[in-house]
Amino acid sequence: MNIKKVILATVSYIGITMLIAYPWHMIWFHDLYSGMGAYTRPEPDIVLGMLSMLFQGVIIAYLYPVYYRDGHPVIQGIKFSLIMGAIVYSVMGFAMAAKIDINPISTYLLYNLMFQSIQFVLTGSILGLIYGRIKQI
Repeated sequence: MNIKKVILATVSYIGITMLIAYPWHMIWFHDLYSGMGAYTRPEPDIVLGMLSMLFQGVIIAYLYPVYYRDGHPVIQGIKFSLIMGAIVYSVMGFAMAAKIDINPISTYLLYNLMFQSIQFVLTGSILGLIYGRIKQI
């Protein structure tokens, strides 16, 4: 394991995610999410959000070299990130809507899907660039 790449991939994941998440959730679509009931706190807990991104970033950065077999690094990074994103989406989308009275659910799921698709395509691209072509033993 190349710890420098894990750290760089984790930091880039957090940075890119924050650059997308803050304007998406707090500016562009804040009123939409609030009106649907997706936000139950008056102010978000940024520390918990950052901790969530840290966990996701470390796990993705650690597991990517296990996944990568061959092919263009950016394409493989995107594919892997979209797989990981599907897991995250199951929690951020379906499980959240199952626990909180969000209406309409279909709008919430669609906007969440759009956000996470953008997030994981961008972070996957950088992940692929950071790791490049991984030599298989």
